[in-house]
Amino acid sequence: MEFTLIDRIRERTAQGRDDVRLGIGDDAALLAVPAGQELAVSIDTLVEGVHFPIGTAAADIGWKSLAVNLSDLAAMGATPAWALLALTLPSADPAFIDGFATGFAQLAQSYRLALVGGDTTRGAFTVSVAVHGFVPPGKALTRAGAQAGDAILVTGTLGDAAAGLRLVQSGNSGIDLRSALLLERLNRPTPRVAAGLALRGHASACIDVSDGLLADLGHLCAASHVGAEIEAPLLPRSSALLDLFDEAASRDFALSGGDDYELCFTLPVQHVAAVQADLARIGCGATKIGRVVEGSGVSVRDADGRWLEPVHRGWDHFGA
Repeated sequence: MEFTLIDRIRERTAQGRDDVRLGIGDDAALLAVPAGQELAVSIDTLVEGVHFPIGTAAADIGWKSLAVNLSDLAAMGATPAWALLALTLPSADPAFIDGFATGFAQLAQSYRLALVGGDTTRGAFTVSVAVHGFVPPGKALTRAGAQAGDAILVTGTLGDAAAGLRLVQSGNSGIDLRSALLLERLNRPTPRVAAGLALRGHASACIDVSDGLLADLGHLCAASHVGAEIEAPLLPRSSALLDLFDEAASRDFALSGGDDYELCFTLPVQHVAAVQADLARIGCGATKIGRVVEGSGVSVRDADGRWLEPVHRGWDHFGA
C-alpha cells in the first residue's frame, strides 16, 4: 500500500525539469545545480492541530505544506526548483492522498517546482517538506544587514490568517464572504516569491512573517544588531479583518497572529518609493510600517504616540 500511495503522489505532482537527473523512485534523487547559482534549502514540519486545524481539507493541507516552505525561499530571494516530501499518516487513505497531492501540485506548478523524493510512514499526522531554490552568488537576502535609519516594510496585509483561525476555533467561520477571505488566507497562503526576487539588490534585510510580525521582526533585528519602531496605525489590514474584529483585536492579530507568510524587509528610505512601485507592478503591495533604530528589540507606538505593550509577542512552539 505504501508504494501505491507514493505512485499516486508522483502521478499528481509530475513536473519535468532538465536539472532533475533522477527523481522519485530510487534511493536518492540526482539533481544538477545550474552553473553560477547557489543552492538555498529550507525545511518545515506541519503538525495536525498545531499548524492547521483538525478537519482541514486535504487539498488545503497539500497547498499550505508547500507554501510555508516557498515563503522561506521568497525571504531569501531564491527561485524555487525542487522539493522533498515526508508524510506521516495514521492510516493509508487514497482519497486523502489524492486531495493532498492535488493541492500540493496546484501550487508547485506555478513555479515549475519538481517533487523529487520523500518518504511515507505510519503515525500521528505530520507533513514535512524540504525545498531547494537557486540564487546568484552574493545576491541572497538575509536577516542581517538592516541599518539604523532604514525603513521597515511589509508586503500584503497582516493578521488575516490568525483571524481566520479564531473564527474556526470559535465556530463562527460560516459562509460570509469576509469570513471566507480570512479562511482562504489561513488555508492557502500566497508565498511572495516574485516579491523576494524583486527585492534582491534593494532590501538590506528580509524575513518572512510566519510566527507573527513582532517575533519575526525581532529575529531580523537580532541578526542585524539593531532595534525597530513600529507605528501601529500603519499596519496594513484587510477590510475583511477590520469589518469582523475591533481595532484592538485586529491590531493584535497583525502584530503577533502569525501564519501571514508575508515578507518583512528593510531598505534605505530613499529607495522606498521605487521599491513600492516595483512590487505594485507585480501585484504585491508593500507598506512602510516603521523604522530601524539603534539598540535592540521591537517597540510599537499607537496613534497618540504612546508606546504599547502588546498582549502577545508571537508564536513559540516551546513557550509557556
